[in-house]
Amino acid sequence: MAAMLFATLAPPAAPDPFALVADAKDTGDFVGEGVSQETVLSGDFNADGETDLAMVARNDDRRVLLVLLGQKAGGLRRAGIAELSTGPLGDAELSAPKGVLVIKDLTGGTTAIESTYRYRFEKATGRMRLIGDDVSLYSRTWQHGTTTISTNRLNGKRITTVNDLVGEPGENAELGPDKVTTSTVPTEPKLYMETAPDPEDTLGFGDAGEKQ
Repeated sequence: MAAMLFATLAPPAAPDPFALVADAKDTGDFVGEGVSQETVLSGDFNADGETDLAMVARNDDRRVLLVLLGQKAGGLRRAGIAELSTGPLGDAELSAPKGVLVIKDLTGGTTAIESTYRYRFEKATGRMRLIGDDVSLYSRTWQHGTTTISTNRLNGKRITTVNDLVGEPGENAELGPDKVTTSTVPTEPKLYMETAPDPEDTLGFGDAGEKQ
């Protein structure tokens, strides 16, 4: 009886600030109270002549990249959402050369991960497809070497470049010559914003491996 009374009197759960709608009038309708806009970019990602938006939105618990497509009748439609690290070392950079959305992000601590992801609108699905990504692990205090992995998600070609640390760790250390290896990754199923691999997974020390 007491448990039933407590359940009756318990306050309602707070609304999820990232309970994202599919369509809305403006960017503020896509995220709830307490979520801030870290970076915003306007462009035309689907080449329909309407103004589209890419936005990095965040609060203390979550950080995402959103793509919102302008509609001819007005308002915006969500075309993609990608999870981002909640530990950025500065604001993400957004650009759109030739209509391809590019996000550059730097995360971590003294050991940092620099990542660049490229997305292109796919007309057949109405989604933002991942077409390539570059991730680089390095030490900001020169305590270890660098690993960079560049992947073409259209043809599956992957280039891994490793540079070992030369000399004692510290500011006087240098990076050794490139050690380059090539490999391939699956091109099917296609990857989109929602299924893009985390940089940590690409580097081989994430929990889940690449998402499918």
